[in-house]
Amino acid sequence: MNFFQLPRNEYVTLGVFSLVVLTMPLWLQPLGAAYPGLMQQFAIFAIFAVGFNILFGLTGYLSFGHAAFLGVGSYTAVWSFKLLSMDVIPALIFAVLVAGIFALLIGYVSLRRSGIYFSILTLAFAQMSYNLAYSVLTPITNGETALQLAGSDPRVLDGLFASGTSSIISSPAILGSALGGIGGFYLCAVILLIVFFIAQKIFTSPFGMMLRAVKSNQTRLSYTGVNTRPYTLAAFVISGMYAGLAGGLLAVTDPLAGAERMQWTASGEVVLMTILGGVGTLIGPVVGAWLIKYMENIFSAYNERILQFYFDWMPDGVQDFAVTVTSKFVGEGWKLTEGLVFVLVVVFLPGGIMEGVRRIRSAVGNRRKNEEAPAKLSTSAAE
Repeated sequence: MNFFQLPRNEYVTLGVFSLVVLTMPLWLQPLGAAYPGLMQQFAIFAIFAVGFNILFGLTGYLSFGHAAFLGVGSYTAVWSFKLLSMDVIPALIFAVLVAGIFALLIGYVSLRRSGIYFSILTLAFAQMSYNLAYSVLTPITNGETALQLAGSDPRVLDGLFASGTSSIISSPAILGSALGGIGGFYLCAVILLIVFFIAQKIFTSPFGMMLRAVKSNQTRLSYTGVNTRPYTLAAFVISGMYAGLAGGLLAVTDPLAGAERMQWTASGEVVLMTILGGVGTLIGPVVGAWLIKYMENIFSAYNERILQFYFDWMPDGVQDFAVTVTSKFVGEGWKLTEGLVFVLVVVFLPGGIMEGVRRIRSAVGNRRKNEEAPAKLSTSAAE
C-alpha cells in the first residue's frame, strides 16, 4: 500500500487543515494573536495534543504523565545544541528517539495495569522524573536554574565546519539558515502538518482499528486470543515520541529546558486540551490546544485599563460595574474562564467542541432536507 494513500475525505481534511495552519499570521491578526511566539506555541502544543490523542483517544488509556516526555525532549534538544550543533535537525531527531526510549521503559511497566491504576502509575513516573530533574540530576539538568546554552559549550559539529572559534552563543538554525520569529513558526507549522498526516495514517490503518478495538472491549479481545499489550505499548511509545518532538521544538524556539515542563500540571493541561476539543477526533485536540493557549496568553493580558477602553461607550456607573465583573474572568483570573468553558463543554458537549460542530452540521443538513422535501413532492405531483 502506498504510504501517502488516504481516504478521499481525509485528503480534504488535511488540505483544509494545512490552509488554516499556514495562514495563521493572517486570520489571527484580528484576534490579537498573530505574533510568532504565540503561533509557535499553537503549533507545538497541537503536536503534543495530537500525540496524546493517539494513546487516549484510540486506546482509552488516560496518561497523567505525558509531561515527562515533553521535558525529556527539551533536555535532549538543549544537550544536542550544547554538544553537537545549533542545527535543529539532529536536536529534534535525538529528542524524538530519547523520548521514545523513555516512553518504552515507562510504558512497559505502566501498561501492566489499566484504568485508574495505569493513570496513577504514569503520574508517579512523571513526578519522579520531575523531582529527578529538579534536584537529583542537577549535573545533567542544572536543577531549578534550567539547562541553558553557554559560550563555552563544545558544539563539536559546528567547530568542525566553522572557521575559528567564537564564544558568542548563536541561535538555532536549520541547514545553516538562522530561524527568526516567523521562520521558527513555519518550521513548527510544517512539522505539525507532517505529524498530523502521520496521525491520519494511524487512525485509518488496521493498527488504528486494533487500538479502537482495545478501547471498545479489551477483555473480549483477550478472550479471543489477541495479545493487546504490543499494540497499547506501541501507541504509548508513539504518543511519547510526539511529546518528545513537542519538547524539542520548545527548546528550538527558546533554547533552555527546565523541570517545570515535567510538572503534573503540564500533563493535566494536555488532558484538558484533548477533552475540550474532542477525544478520539483528529482536529479536536488541535482546537483544544489553540483555545487554551489563546486564553492563557491573551485573556491573561487583559487588565482594568484595557477593559476601561473596551467599555468606554457605557455610562460611568455601568462601565465601572462591567469592568469590575469582567476583570474577575481575565488577567489573573483567566483560569476561572478556562474552568467555566471546560465545565460547559463537558456538561453540554461531552464529545468536545467537535461534537458541537457535528451537531451544527447535522442540523443544517436536516434543515436542507426538510426544505427540499416539499419541493420534490410538488414536482412529483405536477408530473
